[in-house]
Amino acid sequence: MQGRLTLSTHGPACHEITGQMAAWLRDIGARDGVLMAFVQHTSCSLLVQENADPDVQHDLLAWLDRIAPPADHPAMGYLRHRDEGPDDMPAHLKAAILPVSLTIPVEAGRMRLGRWQGVYLVEHRTAPHRRQVALTSAAL
Repeated sequence: MQGRLTLSTHGPACHEITGQMAAWLRDIGARDGVLMAFVQHTSCSLLVQENADPDVQHDLLAWLDRIAPPADHPAMGYLRHRDEGPDDMPAHLKAAILPVSLTIPVEAGRMRLGRWQGVYLVEHRTAPHRRQVALTSAAL
């Protein structure tokens, strides 16, 4: 089975999509197998991360900004790709180090995530975007 999630984002943030993915699995009657998710964009990422403390997402975004600040930052002066603004190439760099696809085991129709784990779409751009996540459920 295949499907798609669509999200509207409004600047850099970690958007938890665990519930939407779980609802899709219920809707298709998933049993045992795997769920594959792939974000169809080059300036955002998918991530399994702690969902109990929002400070984890805050600190993750702050760390990403330190290693890939906007192109107008002095440390990033060597960047050539700025077609869509100073956050454009840093967003691509962030997406290059975080995953853009995930494979999650499914048992009895439920994702086998750990107690404190959630699935996030990590938006790296500052402008609003509509993001697409392709989903595939494969039975074992």
